[in-house]
Amino acid sequence: MSRTPRAWLLAACVFAPSLFGLSSPGYTQGIPQNIPRNETLILENPEGTIKNAGWFNIWAINAGSQSNGLQQVALDTLWYIDPESGIDGVWDNSLASDKPAYNADFTEMTVKLRKGIYWSDGVEFTAADVVGTVDTQIKNPGMRFSAVLANNVASMETPDDYTVVFKLKKPNSRFHTNFTVRWGAIWILPKHIFEKVADPLKFDFNKPVSLGAYVLHSYDPDGKWYIWQLRDDWQRTTLARFGKPGPKYLAYVDPGPPDKRVIAQLNHELDVVHDIAPEGMFTLAKQGKSTISWFKGFPYGHPDPTLPALIFNTQNENFKNKDVRWALALLIDIKSVVMAAYRGAATISAIGVPPTGKHVQAYHEPMEAWLKDFELDTGKQKFKPYDPGVGQQIAAMLRPSLGDQIPKDPKEVEKAFGMGWWKKNPQAAQELLERAGYKKVGGQWHTPDGKPFTIRVMVEGDLRPVMTRAGSMIAQEWKQAGIDAKIDVAQGTLLTRRGAGDFDTFIGWSVETWGGHQDLSYFMDSWHSQFVAEPGKPQPLRNWQRWSNPELDKIIEKTRTIDFDDPKAIELGKDYVKLAVREMPTIPLMAYNVFTAMDQTYWTGYPTAANPYTNPVPNWGNSRYMFVKLKPTGK
Repeated sequence: MSRTPRAWLLAACVFAPSLFGLSSPGYTQGIPQNIPRNETLILENPEGTIKNAGWFNIWAINAGSQSNGLQQVALDTLWYIDPESGIDGVWDNSLASDKPAYNADFTEMTVKLRKGIYWSDGVEFTAADVVGTVDTQIKNPGMRFSAVLANNVASMETPDDYTVVFKLKKPNSRFHTNFTVRWGAIWILPKHIFEKVADPLKFDFNKPVSLGAYVLHSYDPDGKWYIWQLRDDWQRTTLARFGKPGPKYLAYVDPGPPDKRVIAQLNHELDVVHDIAPEGMFTLAKQGKSTISWFKGFPYGHPDPTLPALIFNTQNENFKNKDVRWALALLIDIKSVVMAAYRGAATISAIGVPPTGKHVQAYHEPMEAWLKDFELDTGKQKFKPYDPGVGQQIAAMLRPSLGDQIPKDPKEVEKAFGMGWWKKNPQAAQELLERAGYKKVGGQWHTPDGKPFTIRVMVEGDLRPVMTRAGSMIAQEWKQAGIDAKIDVAQGTLLTRRGAGDFDTFIGWSVETWGGHQDLSYFMDSWHSQFVAEPGKPQPLRNWQRWSNPELDKIIEKTRTIDFDDPKAIELGKDYVKLAVREMPTIPLMAYNVFTAMDQTYWTGYPTAANPYTNPVPNWGNSRYMFVKLKPTGK
């Protein structure tokens, strides 16, 4: 957007097709006109155009969408932890009426359920649905959560219709987190529907029966948009505790590439932009008189408790050796990546924990001394790869153009831009690659079997421009070092390919944390070797790198035996950090700052840093809390 002349942008605003203007009831390229605009909240679905538009079975992977409103407003589960302050505190008992109750050795978890909650078809939600959710997935390997449930659950008991007792195969004090929403979770399925299905893996769940406050109204068969309507009996859902949702209709749409998202919001046709490139945010901040963002000014974006990284497919022969992974890390100039991706508005991280929420105090600051002393041995030299001053260097690069917007206090700089990262060291990278059996022939690297060393870096294209630019810069740096690195644009298919292991490397995240809680189990438990899929088979959440390590397994297993709030978990988390530094299964880059932009033409009451009652990023399950706070402007 920085290279887009204002005149061109304004002209495009005039001539761009309207999401509403070209549509008619049933017209597949636009939202039907019989949906009143002033009763509709239009949100971007960051998954773009959905390939298998009619697939609503979120428990089975089949190229459908999760972020089309399905997980945000139609489904529900036992608990939520908000990454912000929460609408009524960080922890929310949703379908459960209380927190999970474990026995002394964490081999049993008892759940008490709310009464008076109903599916949209009038069937009451009970313990049978929780049991059905678990049984169905255990009996059908290949469903989204079948592995984690099969590995944990020995049996279940239901003393009454509103109590479920999980008998676990081994101690796991964090078993409840599988049913706790941070971004998503194990959603409860309707037993009365699925028990009649011959093959749950082939069942499309179309039309979905809703447990949330909204029900599916209509959708585009070509996957461009989905519309959800507030249930007439919304009072019989868990969201009703916080009041009546403001919008009668929610439209999750694919608004197209970044320029079109900006144009749509300037035209008041897209109320919530999920994410755009920094230049797009700068344009909206200047020209969108009714646009607001998480922060009023630079850096604008919402800092998710998520860690974008270069993720290796460690089942690929080229990336099984940690020397190769480390060599590739030492060929990256993180300052170039930050400037290319975020134009500097990023917070870097050298370790496998996001530099957000409570993690800076729990992990980043205490481990700085260890990082400074950490040594790498290439076989020809020993050296200390960590540069503690990179965050300060990024701030210094930005200060001439942004002036007082860039803090001068070193501690404030660390908060904004992070602490240190790895020094670019092509000589050490060469030594590591040579030790791994790679050879440079005519300026080009070849694998131990004599083939050109080719790396595909998978990115999402226009759907996630910041990450795409980061991947492009990394590929460029590898190419300059003699590696045949190529960008692999997987627009609309990244989630499917990620789960299937159909990639060499990709820019994304396998580290996601609670944000408001320092425990790392949200991602770390899923990294246990028991969940690693065989090559060619779908990988359960979230170990996309398919990495397994006996030392990591021991850390995870110890964590399972202590309470969720036990300080010992932080020490075990530090053990994980040290192991991940030594092994480099992913190359951590930075926090994910999401440039979510919100238009106040039709709706007010969005969450912001000044009123952080929940996360505004519209694909998060927690974003449902936003709807009860939104009020119509009357336009």
